[in-house]
Amino acid sequence: MTRRTFQRAGEAERRQDLISATLDSISDHGLEGATVRDIAARAGVTGGLIRHYFTGKDQMVQAAYREMLATMTKTAVDAMTAAGEDAHQRLHRFIVANVSPPVADPKALSLWAAFIGRVRSDEELARIHRENYLLFLNILEGLVASLLASHGRTASPSECRHLAIAINGLIDGLWLENSLASDLFDEGRLPQIALDAVEALLGGIALRPAADKH
Repeated sequence: MTRRTFQRAGEAERRQDLISATLDSISDHGLEGATVRDIAARAGVTGGLIRHYFTGKDQMVQAAYREMLATMTKTAVDAMTAAGEDAHQRLHRFIVANVSPPVADPKALSLWAAFIGRVRSDEELARIHRENYLLFLNILEGLVASLLASHGRTASPSECRHLAIAINGLIDGLWLENSLASDLFDEGRLPQIALDAVEALLGGIALRPAADKH
């Protein structure tokens, strides 16, 4: 169990440390087993100090879910941004980042499994989930629209949304595959499968040089 030291950290940093401790506890013990006491011990603080930042465990869980989703999305967006302005490379890198570590890994899967079981019964978790899902779709829609435009195709918002939903579903499935059983696949196999499938969905528009497809 990792213990953190608060000492003279600022307010925002202390709150972030508590969120990280909450995620670690949920990953190890699930939502029910992740107690305020365990989270406090991991963070190296008292339960009383936790109440300075959160009203209770439910609020800590909500903040942790928001953090997990935001971190995963940010990782993919950072990879996309690093590609510059080329529409092919931006979509390429966004897709690959979403089906590769650290976005796809066993800890991410255990956290997702813990949270997703509560989404239907917790109104705030449901709101966080929906908000992130729509953000993700909007990013994909923009990437698809830019790519099609670079090939002289002006796609309607409905067509872009249709393609974004399909690509998101593909990403979700391969993310699950890589998180559950990455040892069963050759390095790079799942990103290649993802890119092959997205290129087919886009009517054969290549997202990488032909030499990279083998």
